[in-house]
Amino acid sequence: MLNRAIQGLTSRWRNFYYQSLGVKLHGYVWMREIEIPSNFADIEIQSPCALDRGVVILCSGESQSDPKIYIGAHTYINRNTFLDAILSLTIGNHCAIGPGCYITDHDHGLDLTLPPLKQPMIAKPTRIGDRVWIGANVTILKGVTIGNDTVVGAGSVVTKDLPEKAIAAGVPARVIKYRSEQ
Repeated sequence: MLNRAIQGLTSRWRNFYYQSLGVKLHGYVWMREIEIPSNFADIEIQSPCALDRGVVILCSGESQSDPKIYIGAHTYINRNTFLDAILSLTIGNHCAIGPGCYITDHDHGLDLTLPPLKQPMIAKPTRIGDRVWIGANVTILKGVTIGNDTVVGAGSVVTKDLPEKAIAAGVPARVIKYRSEQ
């Protein structure tokens, strides 16, 4: 019980700390040992929401008027997940994101005359709808939209849009069936 109280106080301290740096928190967000290294004003998180230990939220590049990373209410992001944006990465409400995921809105170009780190960044908005369940160790690449109520199986790599109510898995992720009302 004492451990839980200490975790709660530490989480509240992180809320205060990141808000003071410019992260837009709309109410209380449960924060374990997370990392937000820079561009704090480019992040917006609705409440209630929970970010578990080892979550990294990284925004790069020039600030813009809209958030680069937006996390909807009632969303849980599990351990060691990395959110990486330079343009727009949106996660809807009531989502569950498993441990070890990587979600991005950009990658490097493929110009053969330039080394990888000299390539220009290519960005396209990435959007995860409401009530989406993403399994452990899933990678979601730039420009992908995942529809509401979709499930993505563990270890998948999502390279293309997934429709609403789909169950998708694989490398690359493909729809294997659809969720039905029960």
